[in-house]
Amino acid sequence: MPDLISDFQTIPVGRLGIIAMRGCEDLVDSINDYLVSWRQQRESEHKTTIAFAGYQRDTYLIKTQCPRFGTGEAKGMIKESVRGLDLFILTDCYNYGCTYKMYGHEVPMSPDDHYQDLKRVIAAVSGKARRVNVIMPMLYEGRQHKRSSRESLDCAVALQELINAGVANIITFDAHDARVQNAIPTGGFEDVKTTYQMIKALTRCVPDLKIDKDSMMIISPDEGGMNRCIYYASVLGINLGMFYKRRDYSRIVNGRNPIVDHQYLGTPVEGKDLVIVDDMISSGDSVLEIAERVKGMGANRVFVCTSFGLFCEGLGRFDEAYEKGIIEKVFTTDLIYRSPELLSREWYCEVDMSKYLAYIIDSLNHDITISPLLDPSDRIERLLKKLPK
Repeated sequence: MPDLISDFQTIPVGRLGIIAMRGCEDLVDSINDYLVSWRQQRESEHKTTIAFAGYQRDTYLIKTQCPRFGTGEAKGMIKESVRGLDLFILTDCYNYGCTYKMYGHEVPMSPDDHYQDLKRVIAAVSGKARRVNVIMPMLYEGRQHKRSSRESLDCAVALQELINAGVANIITFDAHDARVQNAIPTGGFEDVKTTYQMIKALTRCVPDLKIDKDSMMIISPDEGGMNRCIYYASVLGINLGMFYKRRDYSRIVNGRNPIVDHQYLGTPVEGKDLVIVDDMISSGDSVLEIAERVKGMGANRVFVCTSFGLFCEGLGRFDEAYEKGIIEKVFTTDLIYRSPELLSREWYCEVDMSKYLAYIIDSLNHDITISPLLDPSDRIERLLKKLPK
C-alpha cells in the first residue's frame, strides 16, 4: 500500500465532499474518520494557500435527504452548498433494511428505489459541484450485463444515465462482468478488486491455514468466475479447481434457467482446505451444493469468500450447513447491507473495506493514479511473507 498519509505532489481537484446515500451511513462515517485523521496529520508547505482552502476540516460529510410523499414519490434535497466541491456519492442499491411509507404500508427499498434516489441527489447538485464521482460497490443491475434474445440491458442503460447526468467517475467492486463498461467508453469506470482484503481477513480469522499446493485449493463455482479465481490461485501459488453448471434451458424458474447439476474439473481435493471464491451469494444454493459435493470428495475445511452477501432466501441453510460441518466460515465485505442476524452468526466473518475506500477517495481527490491500489499483487506478496511457515 502506498504511503498516502504523506504529502501529495498535486493540489486537490476541489474541496472534498462525501455524500452517504440512505443505508450507507456507517461505512461513510468510518471513511470520513480516516480522511479527517490523515489530513490533520499531513504536513505541506502549501496547505495554507488558497489552493488548499478547506483541505483540513472536522468532517467532509454533506447532509442530504430524500423525503417521500404518501404515494411513494420522492425528491432529493442537499442541505448545504456543494459549489466547487469534488463530490463523492456512495450508494448501496441492495440495502433492503431501509424502508419507507407508501399508502400507509411500510415498504422495503428495492434496488430501483435506491438508484432513483441516487439520480435525485445528482439532480439536486444541479451542476454546481466541480466534479461528481459515484461509488456503487455492488453495481446496480450488474447481473444483467449482456443481452440474450429480446432482453433489456439495464446495467448499460444505468451507466449511460449517470454519465449523461454529469458523473465523471463510477467506482465499483468485483463487477459481475466488468465489460459492461463498454457502454460508456468515454466515461470513468473503475472495477476494484477485494482480493487483498479478503486474503488478509482469511489469514487473520484462520491462523492455522497453510497456504501451499499440498494443503489448500481455490474453487471456482462456475466458469463465469474463472478469471477471479485464477487471480487468487496465482497470487497464492496454489492449485485451482472448477465446477461448471448444467442447466435446464427448457424452462425458467425465478427469472433463470434452473441448475441440473454441478460437474467438477481439477485436481483431487482430498485432505485439502478449500476456498470457494465468487462475487456474490444470492440464494446460496450453488455455493452450498458445491461445498457439500467437495466434502463428499474428501475435502478438509471449506471456506467461502464472496464480495457481497445478499442471502436472499435467509440464513437457515447456512446455519444447517455449518452445524453439519459442510462449511467452516463465510467471508463477505461490509460494502453492502448486512442484517443484524447475519452479523451474529458464528460462521460469518466481515471484511472491512472502509480504509481502502478512504485511500481511493483521497487519491482521486488529488487526481493521482490509483493503479497501485487497483493491483494488490505486491501487498499480497508482502502479507504472505509475514505469515508463519
